[in-house]
Amino acid sequence: MSADVRILAAEPGCHLFPAEGAEGCGFTAPSTGMFFPDPWIEIPGTAGIDLYLVLLLIALGASLLLWSWFSKKLSLVPGRRQGVGEMFILFIRDQITRPTMGDKGDKFIPLMTGIFTLIVLMNITGLIPGMLPTNSDLSFPAMFALFIFVLTLVIGMRQQGGWGYIRNQIFPPGIPKPIYLLVTPIEFLSVFIIRPLTHALRLFATMFAGSLLLGVFAYGGWYMLSIGAQPALAAVSVLFSGAALIGYLLFFLFEILIMLVQAFIFTLLASLYLNGSIEAAK
Repeated sequence: MSADVRILAAEPGCHLFPAEGAEGCGFTAPSTGMFFPDPWIEIPGTAGIDLYLVLLLIALGASLLLWSWFSKKLSLVPGRRQGVGEMFILFIRDQITRPTMGDKGDKFIPLMTGIFTLIVLMNITGLIPGMLPTNSDLSFPAMFALFIFVLTLVIGMRQQGGWGYIRNQIFPPGIPKPIYLLVTPIEFLSVFIIRPLTHALRLFATMFAGSLLLGVFAYGGWYMLSIGAQPALAAVSVLFSGAALIGYLLFFLFEILIMLVQAFIFTLLASLYLNGSIEAAK
């Protein structure tokens, strides 16, 4: 199945008002099947190379090129290129690591910067005509979330020991001991299961739903455009299709904002979780 959500059409000749002498057909909305495209390159004995792997490599390459460009010919007095890179790093420091972790979060700035940059670029691959956001495949947000989860475990256990870290997570201090019968199972589920699960699902679900909605606007506009119908109906179809196009463009711009916001939220939560692992050592 084609992954092109911009020009998706189940039946090329299917429109709201059929041409004179043609049989009408109903509207078939884009389905979740568009998120499972056929492999781009067939490799015998394997699943082949699919769209998402190609998009991941594009996003990763763009991220490396971007920061190589920012860091080229560094100087004490930054030029315009270096200044833009430093402004971006300061944004990560002042809006993510410092508010959540304080000064001790400065050592995590490179990590948070890399995560934010890569997620943004993986999201905006969905703005390339015929492509999808890389993070609309659950495996990629899941790997990001799993990485942060494992990192919090490693940091927490390194500072407190294995059982010490777990104890601080599931037995919050200052609570009467009988209440632990209720609190401990909730804390265990929250920290070790729900937290990494929702961390991945939040990013995935937003990218998935946004792409599906853009597909509905695109195919809906195409379906309502009936140039071959009777003149009066054709004129009405142009108005309908134009309204769908306006809706598509407005949501397209809104989706750009959502892509940036979701990358920010994912990185902010990652910083919060790491801070919780560090703070538990106190």
